[in-house]
Amino acid sequence: MARQSISFTKPNDEWLKNQIENNEYTSKSELVNDLIRQARKQQVQIDWINAKLEKAETNGFTDDGKGQILKQSKSLLNDKI
Repeated sequence: MARQSISFTKPNDEWLKNQIENNEYTSKSELVNDLIRQARKQQVQIDWINAKLEKAETNGFTDDGKGQILKQSKSLLNDKI
């Protein structure tokens, strides 16, 4: 794993310390990596939604219902990362 040195604002550092003290995570590194993983998952879903919107703007709207779109979105999020 690549080793990095980063600085946190006081409120963010306190929040990180509280998460560790509450046994949510064992280290700041573990917590930061989890936050990055969550952000990456969110970005996959955002990119998918943007692609759907761009396709709809270009080709007309989808025939998929909101339930189908939600199911596809959740499936994509769970399968990609």
